[in-house]
Amino acid sequence: MNEPTIAVLDVDGTLVDTNYQHALAWYRALRSLGETFPIWRIHRLIGMGGDKLVGALGGDGLEERVGGQARERWVEEFDRLIGEVAPLPGARDLLVAIRERGHRLVLASSGKPQHVDAFLDLLDARDLADDWTSTDDVEASKPAPDLLQVALEKLGAPADAAAVLIGDSVWDVESAKKAGMPAIVVRSGGFGDDELRSAGAIALYDTPADLAAALDETPLAFP
Repeated sequence: MNEPTIAVLDVDGTLVDTNYQHALAWYRALRSLGETFPIWRIHRLIGMGGDKLVGALGGDGLEERVGGQARERWVEEFDRLIGEVAPLPGARDLLVAIRERGHRLVLASSGKPQHVDAFLDLLDARDLADDWTSTDDVEASKPAPDLLQVALEKLGAPADAAAVLIGDSVWDVESAKKAGMPAIVVRSGGFGDDELRSAGAIALYDTPADLAAALDETPLAFP
């Protein structure tokens, strides 16, 4: 029998379909500053915190030249696209299934507070989640483990509490590994199965709906 545990869910790209909007927003933000990169390269970094993305994309020089401005313009560009964001198939059903099994649930987002609020409303998730995070809650973003550690703290749980991360990117899996959590991944991040398994993912599913249907095969089964 499994014991009740804590489900820590990434929001962007895992529950709501935002990865390509984020990539396009970063592309437009950087291009407006005279820095143009292929969108596929930006997409490969989505899921990494915005404080790290610019440097990972173009090195320390790019971060020094335009990092702060790029992050400000990214917010503006993403705000223009947020109306196109939709929940991924079965996203709310997954939250309901987790709660039905008696597990606690925290939404671990490093998004801007206004974006997190919009996604909570889109998912109608305020009555399902025990708590949630935003970028204001952490100093170091993914793939650092800080966000997941703060998520546990929000529930008053110790750092070694039984917890499982559900995410969509290699950055989520790396963050979970550093926080001592197993990671289940949905494929909406666009990463290859080999990459996700190499990073340490214990299980892969196409959509939140597929994971919800198979939840009893995971550490989030009925206790």
